[in-house]
Amino acid sequence: MSKVILSPTIGKDFYPERNLQEESELEKSVIALAGNATRWFRARPGRFQHMVNGINEKGPFNGGLNDPELREAVGKIRARIRTEGLTQELIVEAFALVRELSFRILGKRHFDVQVLGGLVLMHGMVAEMQTGEGKTLTATLPAATAALAGIPVHVITVNDYLAQRDAEIMNPLYESLGLRVGVVKQGMSPEDRRKAYLCDITYCTNNEVVFDYLKDRIALGHRPRPIQMRLERLYSRNSSIDKLLLRGLPFAIVDEADSVLIDEARTPLIISGPGNMGYEKAVYAQALDVARQLKQQEHFTLNEGKRSIELTEQGKTFLQGITSSSGGIWIARQWREELAVQALSAVYLFTRDRDYIVRDDKVQIVDEYTGRIMGDRSWERGLHQLIETKEGCELSSQNETLARMSYQRFFRRYRHLSGMTGTAREVARELWSVYRLDVVTVPTNKPVARLACPYRFITTAEEKWQEVVARIAAYHHTGRPVLVGTRSVAVSEFLSQLLSLSNLPHRVLNARQDKEEAEIIEAAGEKGRITVATNMAGRGTDIAINPEALDLGGLHVIATELHDTGRIDRQLFGRCGRQGDPGSFEAIVSLQDELFAPYSSSILGAILHKLICWQSAVAGHAGALLASLAQWAMQRKHLHVRRELLKMDDALQQSIAFSGRGE
Repeated sequence: MSKVILSPTIGKDFYPERNLQEESELEKSVIALAGNATRWFRARPGRFQHMVNGINEKGPFNGGLNDPELREAVGKIRARIRTEGLTQELIVEAFALVRELSFRILGKRHFDVQVLGGLVLMHGMVAEMQTGEGKTLTATLPAATAALAGIPVHVITVNDYLAQRDAEIMNPLYESLGLRVGVVKQGMSPEDRRKAYLCDITYCTNNEVVFDYLKDRIALGHRPRPIQMRLERLYSRNSSIDKLLLRGLPFAIVDEADSVLIDEARTPLIISGPGNMGYEKAVYAQALDVARQLKQQEHFTLNEGKRSIELTEQGKTFLQGITSSSGGIWIARQWREELAVQALSAVYLFTRDRDYIVRDDKVQIVDEYTGRIMGDRSWERGLHQLIETKEGCELSSQNETLARMSYQRFFRRYRHLSGMTGTAREVARELWSVYRLDVVTVPTNKPVARLACPYRFITTAEEKWQEVVARIAAYHHTGRPVLVGTRSVAVSEFLSQLLSLSNLPHRVLNARQDKEEAEIIEAAGEKGRITVATNMAGRGTDIAINPEALDLGGLHVIATELHDTGRIDRQLFGRCGRQGDPGSFEAIVSLQDELFAPYSSSILGAILHKLICWQSAVAGHAGALLASLAQWAMQRKHLHVRRELLKMDDALQQSIAFSGRGE
């Protein structure tokens, strides 16, 4: 009898979710070491080749069935899966049927590499598939197969647009299988959310599903007990179970898995409710004035990598002295110092048009990794109000934390977790140690024709921007489309001004153009088009290169600054040269860029400065070495932050019984 890969029973319990077993530090270390030591064996793409071959062998037979016969075959496989479980044999049959229906309904037949990617997801792993390889279509194979088994499936992506788009495109395929599809987006009512989660397959964003889970925890007030909940539904007119949004956490496919599970895992998600109104605006204004009087190193230390600030003993004494006559909150030491640290953070750590924008007299947070507005998010403990005061905006009320949870703890609660992304190998070790997820690198459907140009290292920022504009102009005059990546809203708009002064027509895509995102990015591959975008804006949307542009060499991508992690750079470069198309990319960076600032006074930085000034042939190699070291150091800092958050999360779980306020 074929081995059961996944049992339909994972979706049958009342509110199914994984019960996390607390592990000692020694157990975690042993499991992580053992897992990483054997990862190469488990993550071999070849281990699934026999299943790919089996699916291909069934293709001609399924292709010979008429539509009624194909629907009958779907009904039979559904019945078998629900009784026998998802065995290798039945997964092969189900995948082959979904593939045939996809060709008939959508006109898209899954490539072998997409079938391979689907099998990786079906086995609870992360499929690393290069940008443009069709991850949206790949996800339909495991999503439909699991849904046929009666397992509710969440397909999780990074923004509302992609969730809506993917659900609409793939809905005809799912309908042909007798499956219902729902979409959860920001701004939906609880009733509409409930209906969407009751569907067989639900497309949603990572933020929405976590917040909805936390709302369920608040509604229940404790871990759900099936018998108690069913009795409550029978005997109570206002049952807690009727207020739940989700049906539990059985099966998840996470798109852009590295972004969701790693990059965004540095900050806990928090649900706030009406609490005290905070302080008067005058108090926040005074706090900002106090912060500007404190001197770095003497009164406080600033850690850019951890984005944290600490008062020195001298600073605490100085703070007490300059606020001694103010009264109110300034009398209590703990409150005084906490407010001062938050005010210092507002002044020194959070920058307009990088961390947030001001729109309609409101401070709106910009996601560092996606470049998108997070309209429903706010900073806690008075920080948001301090930034509002700094920017002269109307003050919002300060809320009380009702529930909190990190991405690490949430996603580990899924009974079956899988993911897909174009960039995962650098974080494969962490994905295993935290989520027990293996990474399988899936080959491309066609050979990659993307050309990597040497990185250009320039001494000053002013010279860098001159070079950037010159390179854009050179490519524009040949007719090739150019996509230019920047790290912030402010920088994208600064470059836009330079291009306008040079009479170079262009479009800008950043957090201010979020409603026009798809339109701008889809047109970025037209002949002669210049698009300036924050690095991750438009991620997940294909850039269609028209035939004229392809004949000229395809899309050229320019990075104007390297990110803290090379994965983000690779994601930007992956916008060109998709599916075997021609394309090229380069990075034009300055030693004055934020990434290199800590090394400007180092020996390595001084040597590189000299090599660039002398126009040495090895300057590029030395610059690449410095970039690798700088990104490695930043990744170590970010990893430390994620580990500390996970430790705090685990400690919180152990010390507080699960309740609405606990997480």
